[in-house]
Amino acid sequence: MQSYEWRGRMISMAESKPKIVVLGAGYAGMMTTKRLMQQFTPEEAELTLVNKHNYHYQTTWLHELAAGTIDVNRTRIMISDVISPKRVNLIQDTVLKINKEEKTVELEHDKIEYDYLVIGLGFEKATFGIKGMEEHAFSIQSVDKSRMIRDHIEYQFAQYRNLPNPDPSMLTIVVGGAGFTGIEFLGELAERIPVLCKKYDVPRSDVRIIDIEAMDTILPGFDPELLTYATDSLEARGVEFKLGTMIKEVKANAVIVGEDNQEIKAGTIVWTGGVQANRIIGESGFELTKGKVNVDPTLRAPGHDDVYILGDCAWVMNKETGRPYPPTAQIAIQEADICAHNIKTSVFGGTLKEFSFDNKGTVASLGGSDAMGTVFDGNKLYGVAAKTMKNVIDNRYLFLLGGPRLVLRKGKFRPF
Repeated sequence: MQSYEWRGRMISMAESKPKIVVLGAGYAGMMTTKRLMQQFTPEEAELTLVNKHNYHYQTTWLHELAAGTIDVNRTRIMISDVISPKRVNLIQDTVLKINKEEKTVELEHDKIEYDYLVIGLGFEKATFGIKGMEEHAFSIQSVDKSRMIRDHIEYQFAQYRNLPNPDPSMLTIVVGGAGFTGIEFLGELAERIPVLCKKYDVPRSDVRIIDIEAMDTILPGFDPELLTYATDSLEARGVEFKLGTMIKEVKANAVIVGEDNQEIKAGTIVWTGGVQANRIIGESGFELTKGKVNVDPTLRAPGHDDVYILGDCAWVMNKETGRPYPPTAQIAIQEADICAHNIKTSVFGGTLKEFSFDNKGTVASLGGSDAMGTVFDGNKLYGVAAKTMKNVIDNRYLFLLGGPRLVLRKGKFRPF
């Protein structure tokens, strides 16, 4: 009978096999599950994937859904279409708590055991204690929340067109934050607003799109030439920037900003200024640093060699800079490879790998056929060329996840 060494002793396949549980079907969770399916045969390990929904969604496409420039079904992929239920136990349930000492996970409708746990539960809105932010600001967090933003913006147009004396601020859209999500959302809004104006017979001049950012620049870390290009592109299509300006308070129909407590009335307020790990991480006793867990170089939680934390839930340190890598989709996908390898190594023996980010470049969409960014060795791209590369990056992930068929079904092939 076939056997293997596990935790210092020989175990027959009939006696036991390790239970590997993945929490969350985001980029990290999906790709880790795919890699684990490649690393283990069904006889060698029991794989389980837990997710709140029966679908995976492209987090990096949610800003398009929120603006209304992409259909909701383009962003969603049924998990069972790319993860075989014959190979992986697919559990649609909500995670409530992780019991590290008991090695169990409490779900809303069940309780499951694990030998190795992979946490990829994604992010939540980080409000930084700003008064009213939680209650009054939308956030681009999920398919449903993004769809709410889209519907709300269009409803504001419908109201504005039908009220006898509409408040001009109804068509003011305030976006808090000028990071990646904020800038890409602004780009989609710049494309969507003229369409809504035409649909509801509203003059474009009646609509304002205002971005408020506490730092003195958009997209910190980007090349200055790229930032100038992005700013000029967005401003040319009606986006207003208030940089170096902090949001002090959010009200139902206004934001209070700056040292002089200026009030800006708005019918739509969307916060993109920060995220933190799913609150379940902290509630389960993991130590947080600025809302996330500092994992070791092998992606394990400190003090817990059987728990891996990936994606938006983790800080992974860059040894060269001494600072954590920004938790992007590109990094989450690469983390999956290391995580799956290290779990297999923990089961069968060998040398654990440390995570090292292979930066293939970063491209930010600016809406329509416009984009900018760097690829490979820092080569700068602008306009249609950058947008085409952005589509290539998106399609590459689809290929890794589901092969050519998924690319043909969900991929992006035109730069507009």
